Amino acid sequence: MLSQDLSRYVELQRTVGFKFRVQHTLLRSFVTFAERHGDRHIEVTRVLEWATLAPSPQQRRNRLVTVRRFALVLAAEDLRHQIPSAEALGRNLLKRRIPHIYTRDEITALLQAAAQLKPSDTIRPLMYETLFGLLAATGMRISEALALRFEDVTADGLVIRQTKFQKSRLLPLHDTTRDALDKYLLARRRLGTLNSMLFVSATGAPPAYSTVIAVFLRLARSLGVRGEPGQTGPRIHDLRHTFAVRSLEQCQHDHHAVGRHIVALSTYLGHAHVTDTYWYLQATPILLRQIAAAGEALHQGAVT
Repeated sequence: MLSQDLSRYVELQRTVGFKFRVQHTLLRSFVTFAERHGDRHIEVTRVLEWATLAPSPQQRRNRLVTVRRFALVLAAEDLRHQIPSAEALGRNLLKRRIPHIYTRDEITALLQAAAQLKPSDTIRPLMYETLFGLLAATGMRISEALALRFEDVTADGLVIRQTKFQKSRLLPLHDTTRDALDKYLLARRRLGTLNSMLFVSATGAPPAYSTVIAVFLRLARSLGVRGEPGQTGPRIHDLRHTFAVRSLEQCQHDHHAVGRHIVALSTYLGHAHVTDTYWYLQATPILLRQIAAAGEALHQGAVT
């Protein structure tokens, strides 16, 4: 019963445009757990029992909320499905993790370390150097970079297809970024594999997301950017935050230019709403000086 309900629910979500991969995995785990106990309908006690098996408070709450949304839909058809309270495991106290804004030297060191990876006689070092460089130079999501194909590299830039919000976009590239990408393309074409993916490992297969993260963490630790395993520190996703902040730092210092720049930046990053871009911004000495100067000008009546 619950398995059939889940199949209909997932089909509905994907029909309206959601990829629904992570949620599907969580709900499949819950349904398996519930049916193992003989449940034919969602029960609050079972939801809480399953949710509390997660290792962290945030993951436990994510489990609860995911099943709660499922229960809301099913209860509209059959009131025997129970709907757990959204605060059954406590209130949502999500705290924004302060991003690390990389310096130019840190990014340079990361790319140089990637270029020294082994085996040196394969495409692997150049692939990681180009991949990490592209993330830093464009602010694209790692998932978007790993999904790139040959045909996505055009004379006008990179075509990012059907990503997080089911939208495609074009990313124009700086000349230096394009030169580095062209260098990689020459090496990539020499592999002669049937695979059309842009980024591939020494075996000719696309690198897994988990593998890329593991390589990044190893290099970051070797450079002293991150601490030992188990300690928090700069992430690969912080390259996206860095791109957004450094881009804003170079914007003309008047509120009309900043407004236009934020809209353009939001589009370039592939955000559905400009407010999503605000999440990526972080105070830096340069931005704080600009804000102070703007505040002083406003106080003196120089800003209209």
